[in-house]
Amino acid sequence: MWQDNLIKIEPYVAGEQPKKTDFIKLNANENPYPPSPKAAAAIRDFNAETLKKYPSSNAVPLVNAIAEREGLLPENVFAGNGTDDVLSLCFRAFFNSDKPIIFPDITYSFNTVWCDILNIPYETVPVDDNFNINPADYARPNGGVVIANPNAPTSIGRGLDFIREIVRNNRESVVIIDEAYVDFGGTTAVPLLREFDNLVITRTFSKSRSMAGMRLGWAMGSKEAVAAIYAAKDSMNSYPVDSIAQAAGVAAIKDEEYFQATLKKVIATRERLAAELRGMGFALPDSQTNFLFATHPKFSAKEIFEYLKMRDIYVRWFNKPKIDNYLRITIGTDEETNALISALSEFVKR
Repeated sequence: MWQDNLIKIEPYVAGEQPKKTDFIKLNANENPYPPSPKAAAAIRDFNAETLKKYPSSNAVPLVNAIAEREGLLPENVFAGNGTDDVLSLCFRAFFNSDKPIIFPDITYSFNTVWCDILNIPYETVPVDDNFNINPADYARPNGGVVIANPNAPTSIGRGLDFIREIVRNNRESVVIIDEAYVDFGGTTAVPLLREFDNLVITRTFSKSRSMAGMRLGWAMGSKEAVAAIYAAKDSMNSYPVDSIAQAAGVAAIKDEEYFQATLKKVIATRERLAAELRGMGFALPDSQTNFLFATHPKFSAKEIFEYLKMRDIYVRWFNKPKIDNYLRITIGTDEETNALISALSEFVKR
């Protein structure tokens, strides 16, 4: 009965990945624009002969580039194989007490998966009726705190005072702030790293830097916190960021002009789409991400989701309590957005 010993866990479920190419994909929060031309050049010009050697074990070139941009020391930065890899290592490194860690009930759903597989006790804290997180709810004994800011899938971001209050009330545990979407209008907690040694911030190349296929992410924190992440990595997953990814990541981090130009295009399209949706009767919070979180008072989210799917437009519908009548819509190109607006306009007028 060897099957009795197989892992029993409910895994993270990503957005649907159709086995075709002729469709509009707005369900994975990918950036619709290509990565920096300098990153592409770094990949194209990479000396393949060097692949016979192991890469820098701690991704030193990439760590140095990130530290320089963020005004930190290299000892305050950890680079890994995507933010999911970084976060999983953070969970292993920081959450080892008997007390449950806490995070919102509506947030990145991978949190519960990591807790289950690592046997970390956890409790979820309800967001309010408007999907807002109340810092006072996190002023209680815990083994750690995880907050996505801006949050997903709600798209809501909060300011520095919000983060400061949460960290200040939890000096005996590590507070992780997941800033996967912060570049699209959110407020970074990086300035607070000088105030709190128990604060850790995670970021990704997948969203604002258009490198979801490269799998790069990083964490920022105190020297002691970052050292603990390295200890977890070298004990559980000793494989560093590969050489090609490091070269592309360095080039992307240094291309600030292209980075800012891409952000402006995504944000402009987001605001245009939000206005169009509201004009059709949709309700949605102001987004600080590269997606919108929308509901309609007359039509179910599932009905809209299925209609768009028939039109080969894929958005994200969550069949989960509290958010099952909302759609998460990734911001695409202007052409893709026009097609979405046209399809939704036809739907609401039926």
